[in-house]
Amino acid sequence: MDGSSSRPASAPRYSLPPCRFMQEDILFCVDVDVESKVEMKLTGPKGRPFTRLDAIRQAILLFIHSKLSINPDHRFAFSVLGQSVTRLRKEFSNDVDSARAALHALKAADSPCGLADLTLLFRAAAHEGKKSRAQGRHLRVILIYCRSSIRPQHQWPVSQKLFTFDVIYLHDKPGPENCPQKVYDALVDALEHVSEYEGYILESGHGLARVLFRHICVLLAHPQQRCVQDELDIPKSLTRKSSLPTDASQSEESVPVSSQ
Repeated sequence: MDGSSSRPASAPRYSLPPCRFMQEDILFCVDVDVESKVEMKLTGPKGRPFTRLDAIRQAILLFIHSKLSINPDHRFAFSVLGQSVTRLRKEFSNDVDSARAALHALKAADSPCGLADLTLLFRAAAHEGKKSRAQGRHLRVILIYCRSSIRPQHQWPVSQKLFTFDVIYLHDKPGPENCPQKVYDALVDALEHVSEYEGYILESGHGLARVLFRHICVLLAHPQQRCVQDELDIPKSLTRKSSLPTDASQSEESVPVSSQ
């Protein structure tokens, strides 16, 4: 018998076709309702209160520095959400000093804004998405929402998906005057309605700045490289394996708002 016939058949070679990931234009939309003044469980310099808006500014700067270290050609622009959406800087740029100045200009409202209409945000994003696509780029919108009882609204055709939509939701704990679950569900509906690629929605109800920073780092993932959110298993818990599970050791970093 020929010796070569006894050799095991080699497994087929796996190959991944090359794929070019588009550089991103990222439009941040920050909710400046009076609830963005809610204090975090952290104090600033000299004991100054550290608010949600303060934490949001730091988190966005962390995101921009990290994103540019991955690819210096990503670009950023900014808008705010009151009753509707206002653009702070219409031109996308990768200049960090310009981004810092735009974030410094963010001011929280002194009274509740009430209605939260995302229609103008989606309209602007669709317009910018077409421009980005013509340049071989991809547009992403990151909404940071702070209202615990006001469900966002929009009027947008489901057939138009020209950008990816991510959401970070900072809210109070559920109570008689709050309905964060209903708000969360409305945000999920909006995300599924408009997002071209896999959009993520991340939430926190304990006022911990480190949770916001963790969430913003998860959003560093390029929309074209993501798994579905249900399969997302990062970041890993750093709890010591030797410690026994007790009520005191349970994580207090997020309040379950959804069964997802």
